Amino acid sequence: MMKKIYPRTGDTQTVYLNAVVKDPSIEVGDYTIYNDFVSNPLLFEQNNVLYHYPINHERLIIGKFCSIACGTKFLFNCANHTLKSLSTYTFPLFYEDWNLEKSNVSDAWDNKGDIIIGNDVWIGYEAIIMAGVHIGDGAIIATRAVVTKDIPPYTIVGGIPANPIRKRFSDDIIQKLEILKWWDWPIEKIHQKLPYILNGDISNLFDNRK
Repeated sequence: MMKKIYPRTGDTQTVYLNAVVKDPSIEVGDYTIYNDFVSNPLLFEQNNVLYHYPINHERLIIGKFCSIACGTKFLFNCANHTLKSLSTYTFPLFYEDWNLEKSNVSDAWDNKGDIIIGNDVWIGYEAIIMAGVHIGDGAIIATRAVVTKDIPPYTIVGGIPANPIRKRFSDDIIQKLEILKWWDWPIEKIHQKLPYILNGDISNLFDNRK
């Protein structure tokens, strides 16, 4: 886990996210960054992880080396008013007024599960990630996209709701990258192989994975 909060000297808008979050139900991998030029990035849990209440026991899991832009929002299950009822009004939440059982309060919404973000994912400005969504390694989420369904690895998506625009690489390269999982390498090895990563030299990188 990162102990250093700010990756760059003098830049207080960008933080290593797992040095900032305190909620044990939010897991963030090393070197994942969050940038916020509107609000204090130290308030990520308060400003960006929304409708995330203990009653649902839901988790936000974000991998390593992700880049999360200003204003990204993660909307959890309490934002999903149930569609099983004839009304979208959250009667069970206001059980006192309607003489309902307090134990049934979670019937007010549909629980779609955890939000899971892979490694090396780039999430653009003011994107919204909905409850239950899984985003694959290396994916890119465009500015202000609303992600309502799972995104495959190394896929660029955009729009409302977000739809695939294109894959970043060929299927063969994507398969190799998923095998390599360079983000799990020791930091010393990443430093050593960084020229190959930066230059897109997948063949050399793969041949020298040992």
